[in-house]
Order: sequence, then C-alpha cells, then structure tokens
Amino acid sequence: MKTIGLVGGMSWHSTATYYRMLNEQVAARRGGHASARISLQSLDFAEVRDCQLRGAWEESAALLADAARRCEAGGADVVALCTNLMHKNFAALEDAVSVPAVHIADAVAAVARREGWRTLGLLGARWVMEETFYAERLARHGIDVVVPDETGRELVDRVVFDEITQGVFRDESRAAYVDVMRDLGARGADACVLACTEIGLLVGPGDAPLPVVDSAVAHVELLVDLALQTEPALA
Repeated sequence: MKTIGLVGGMSWHSTATYYRMLNEQVAARRGGHASARISLQSLDFAEVRDCQLRGAWEESAALLADAARRCEAGGADVVALCTNLMHKNFAALEDAVSVPAVHIADAVAAVARREGWRTLGLLGARWVMEETFYAERLARHGIDVVVPDETGRELVDRVVFDEITQGVFRDESRAAYVDVMRDLGARGADACVLACTEIGLLVGPGDAPLPVVDSAVAHVELLVDLALQTEPALA
C-alpha cells in the first residue's frame, strides 16, 4: 500500500473528513484491521486565510510547497491538497515534490465523465467560481461549468468563510445553497460540484435538487485507488 500525503488544515474540518474517509475506504476494500498509510501536514488556516485576503498568493504557495515537501519526507508516495481554492497554488506544490501530486479537479472530472455529466454547476470560494484555474482544469477533461450569478457567488463565498470553515452549519444557509443549485440546474448544469471541501458537511446528496459531485469524496476515492495499486498510476 502506498502512503498518501495530505496537505490540510484549510480548514481542519474537511481534513478530518479526508482522514476518516480514507481509512473507511481502505478498511472496506482490504477488510479486517486495514487502514490507510497517511503522511499529514495540517497548516494553520489563519495564516493561509490572511494570505488569501491580502492577495499574497506567492506567500501561500511557499507554505503549501513546504508542507508538501514535509509530506514526502514523511514517506508520501502521492501528495494531495485537501482544499479546492488553494489549487490556485497547485503548480508550486507539484513542483516542490518528486512524487505525483493529485489535483482535486481531475478527481471531480473522473466522476462527471463516469456519470456522463458534461456541464457542472460550480460552488466554492469566490476565486474558484470567478477565476479560471479550476474551470480550465475541468475543461482538460471536456467538462464545462456554469457559476452562480453575482448575488449567488457572494452568498456561497460568505457561507464558506463565515460559517462552514469555522464549523458552523445553519439550516437557512443549506436552504440558500439549495436555491443556488436549483438555479444552476435551470441554466444547464447536469450536476453540481461542491468545490469547497467543507460544503458536503452542509449540503448532502439528499438535500440537493440535482446530482452532486462532492469534491472531497471524489478526491478520496482517487487517492485510495492510487494507494492500493501496485504500480504508479500517474504520469
């Protein structure tokens, strides 16, 4: 079994979900007392959030690159970033290690292609929805995106940072997200990608008005696939 390197803490709530799901999936596939081999670096999200608000992306890239190197030093055979937004710095993380780095949008695209979904509604931090780094990665796989209108983007981003990344889950916010998702479906989305790894803690598949791709779940599934293969699966 390969060791999975996780760069997390952005926020710790979703990192805890990654840790749990990785172990649950390995146990389900291997049986008995099997659990995942994990090398974890959990950052102080306050430092990362400060970089985001100041637009200090080179500074945050250095934090992620250093964490990735520490994962590899701890034995990681593959490295993953437990957040969608900070994939804005994915190139820096990927360049910092000699082992494969697994992009979360590639995992999302794999689920969408398997289900035959060609257009995804995109819910996440405002940078994920408004910039091109995430949509362009999905486009490599033939996946198009639609994003909420300006009011919807403000709502989704506010709930991400003022509530769910701080462990706050409100019924009214869940209902508001459902309304945004319903609008994305009306505008052509086959499914919605929860492109913030905490959104799945607020909105489950049973709440959504159309199919969802939980980015954290998709990422974990791909990481377990890779960890349990004998030969490297990434170029």
